[in-house]
Amino acid sequence: MTLSITSAFDGGNIRVRAIDGDRAELDIVTDHKSDFYQWFHFRVAGAAGRPVELRITNIKGSAYPLGWPGYRARVSEDRQQWRLTETHVEDDQLVIRATPRSNALWVAYFAPYSMERHHDLVARMAGRPGVSQSELTRTLDGQPLDCLTMGTGARSVWLYARQHPGETMAEWWMEGALEKLTDPDDATARLLREKATIHVVPNMNPDGSRRGHLRTNAAGVNLNREWHEPSAERSPEVLAVRNRMDETGVDFAMDVHGDEAIAANFLAGFEGIPAWKDEQGALYYRFRDTLAARTPDFQVEKGYAVSDSGKANLSMSTNQLAERYGAVAMTLEMPFKDHDDNPDAEHGWSPERSKALAHACLDNLAAMIDAI
Repeated sequence: MTLSITSAFDGGNIRVRAIDGDRAELDIVTDHKSDFYQWFHFRVAGAAGRPVELRITNIKGSAYPLGWPGYRARVSEDRQQWRLTETHVEDDQLVIRATPRSNALWVAYFAPYSMERHHDLVARMAGRPGVSQSELTRTLDGQPLDCLTMGTGARSVWLYARQHPGETMAEWWMEGALEKLTDPDDATARLLREKATIHVVPNMNPDGSRRGHLRTNAAGVNLNREWHEPSAERSPEVLAVRNRMDETGVDFAMDVHGDEAIAANFLAGFEGIPAWKDEQGALYYRFRDTLAARTPDFQVEKGYAVSDSGKANLSMSTNQLAERYGAVAMTLEMPFKDHDDNPDAEHGWSPERSKALAHACLDNLAAMIDAI
């Protein structure tokens, strides 16, 4: 059979340059109205039982070139289980090799989280006792931006993910968090719902997610550089969420992301905000350090450089929320590679591990919710 490659589906991204037998040359497509690109997701058909070689030829100009060394692509034949496959960099190209057992093989930068799965998640969670769903706004492409709220406590907790749509591990984390938070038999979840009102935005960027973007929305805007001055024209998603936060206040916030280059899970805080308070910072450090003690899938040695005093970028959500509300705010980063301190040779960092990390984060929050 002739090799066939397509990305014409929800969250797909690839351009076919050439196919020669069982070898293909491909390019990742840039985000609309943007120079960002790194996310890929496509289907290879017609190669059952034959080794295929897929060469992505434009990685040199990608958003994060340091993300490629040591990286391995994910493949699936049932779109349920995603496994690592042979991947390496050669002559400024990403070379992916696999031998499909069937005539359809899906290949992705990380296990995808489709908008259809997102809508199923929102519907499933909205139907559970004590959960209310609200549509905060419509996006530039006309999609709903959903928020799920639960709990009756005085503390205002916000969890939000996928400002950067190609960071799909963030919504897998959200699925795990919501499943735990709505479990009537989970003692940690009951405690959190008693002590806090929890607002969850599982996907901040529906348009970029459906379009197969790495980092931007339909206007080509990086939402995590809009929190100081969001607008209906450029960043209606951030504007709607921040307006709701102004109504509820924010005591604790976690912004969930993925990092291309660092092979670890880590937190980034709000050091450097002008209104820094030592007690506020101490609660962030407490959360970070106790999370590392709680699970081998988190560590504190690797991460981003800390901003100097007064130099924090207030266009980023974690810094803006810490400054604006005095919140204990943080950004959780998960790897596209693997958590090297606790690796998985077959799956790498995965949806299942992302969901488990969400459980650990919530257990950690529950242990210190009275102090926040």
